[in-house]
Amino acid sequence: MNYAECRKYIEDAQSLGRVLGLSGMQKLMKRLGNPQEELAFVHAAGTNGKGSVLAYVASALRNAGYRTGRYTSPAIFEYREIIEVDGEIISQEEFAAAFTPVAEAADAMAREGFPHPTPFEMETAAAFLHFRRKGCQIVALETGMGGETDATNLVTNTKVAILTSISLDHMDALGNSLEEIARCKAGIVKPGCRAVSTMQEPDAAREIARACAEKGVPCTWVDYRNARMISQDLHGQRFSFEGNTYDTRLSGLCQAENAAVAVKALEALGEMGFPMSREQMQEGIVRASWPGRFTLLRENPAVILDGAHNPQAARQLAASLEKCFAGKKLVYVMGMFRDKDYRQVASIMAPLAYEILTVETPKNPRALPADELARAVREFHPRVTAASSLGEAAALALERAGADGVVAVFGSLSFLGEISGFFTLR
Repeated sequence: MNYAECRKYIEDAQSLGRVLGLSGMQKLMKRLGNPQEELAFVHAAGTNGKGSVLAYVASALRNAGYRTGRYTSPAIFEYREIIEVDGEIISQEEFAAAFTPVAEAADAMAREGFPHPTPFEMETAAAFLHFRRKGCQIVALETGMGGETDATNLVTNTKVAILTSISLDHMDALGNSLEEIARCKAGIVKPGCRAVSTMQEPDAAREIARACAEKGVPCTWVDYRNARMISQDLHGQRFSFEGNTYDTRLSGLCQAENAAVAVKALEALGEMGFPMSREQMQEGIVRASWPGRFTLLRENPAVILDGAHNPQAARQLAASLEKCFAGKKLVYVMGMFRDKDYRQVASIMAPLAYEILTVETPKNPRALPADELARAVREFHPRVTAASSLGEAAALALERAGADGVVAVFGSLSFLGEISGFFTLR
């Protein structure tokens, strides 16, 4: 298969639905020779922040000289960015080479009467094959959803399990309470590893502590309040944590917390066979990049991209906008999935806005139509317009904001990459 054929195969598999649990993934990986068993992992789960934390961790590991793979989702600007080695995304030829045996194994499973693997399972399998072929010493691995039954949780050689902030999300699949969701996410903790968690709500903290105690795993709790901000602007920030100063190119008030969690995870990795100096850690953190998380796309007017698609992320985005753009005219472009708590996100974000434009995420069955989203948002703001396309939304947002205003594009990560092109062309 070539790259285009691989992408078509994955697109066709989208209609097959999903099967929770690891039995299908175990069958698939066995047919592929279980490449994940030859790799070491730092594994992250959580509702918000796991991608940013792993961006810092992977960057620092690369900077310290370790051949580092990274697997994350979803993609923002380019599909292949979900798989990278030493900061370089997988090429089309490499993706085809990794995915072809996965597709062959998936077809064989279907012929034998087993459920066909999902796109995420197949992408994860291809990533493991690629990381083994590239000789990765350590892989920064992000769960797709949940933890215990997530396809990535097939791995057994976890060196550090990271639990970022946990809140109510994906309740249809993970549970109806914070306790149930935390229990699922804490399933990434493996005997023999180290656990690192940010401070959590009491119900979530109890489940994480219970999981660690049952498996005999020491847990480091990171109090992000000890990360003291020194300076911040749209291009990054400087903060101190436990007597050391760190710089990051990532903006947004949550990034000091994310970087602090990464620091403790890197210290734990040092105890697990991946040591580095404080200077290597600091340099790695400042080199880290993670698009779509309070990302400044352009200026005059400023355009911010942020994947705030749940209430917790919305609160962080609102706080960052208020901190960085006090007194500025704020125009929103908002696109959400139907299965998200879009009403609460709107209620959190609306008070700061001058006007809100709603869009429908293209080519996604989970997308909420722009006019339906607009009706919901009007409960919280008087000036709401449903745009007919991403291009129209970008043009209207720039016009309404004016040169001195701010456009904040947020919601589902799946449309940020496509809409960004309409802003950069103007």
